[in-house]
Amino acid sequence: MTRITLKLGDITEEEADAIVNAANSSLLGGGGVDGAIHRRGGPEILAECRELRASRYRDGLPTGQAVATTAGRLRARWVIHTVGPVHSASEDRSALLASCYRESLRVADELGARTVAFPAVSAGVYRWPIDDAARIAITTVRDTPTSVTEARFVLFTPEAHQAFTRALSA
Repeated sequence: MTRITLKLGDITEEEADAIVNAANSSLLGGGGVDGAIHRRGGPEILAECRELRASRYRDGLPTGQAVATTAGRLRARWVIHTVGPVHSASEDRSALLASCYRESLRVADELGARTVAFPAVSAGVYRWPIDDAARIAITTVRDTPTSVTEARFVLFTPEAHQAFTRALSA
């Protein structure tokens, strides 16, 4: 069974087998978590992302999917990049958000990762309401069969930490 833990902090400082990156589909870095992981992890991450872009994901990594690279200078072995959906008030995209967590766990299992640090995927610049994002994340990780022993949600703001605390206790 996967133990779910919560932590207020900076995901780029986490020591884990894998760190999940809330990536954009280009895989070439961006803002928020994505930019921070690329800056802190160094050029090795970007080099592998460029290789993936040239070989397998010419049109970008599809929303809800996940792929792994080295973690460069981060305190992890791998970075699992997943592309979260942009929140829409007119379309239910929650299945795509849940897929980000399921696919990240699938990739973690393929890698043999036992500890995985997650951000709140789509809850930043993609404007997913934090309480809903937390509920989807916690429920999906809790319900997904995996060999991961610890799924650690590393939340950047007190509001996000509080939302995930509420979702975990529900």
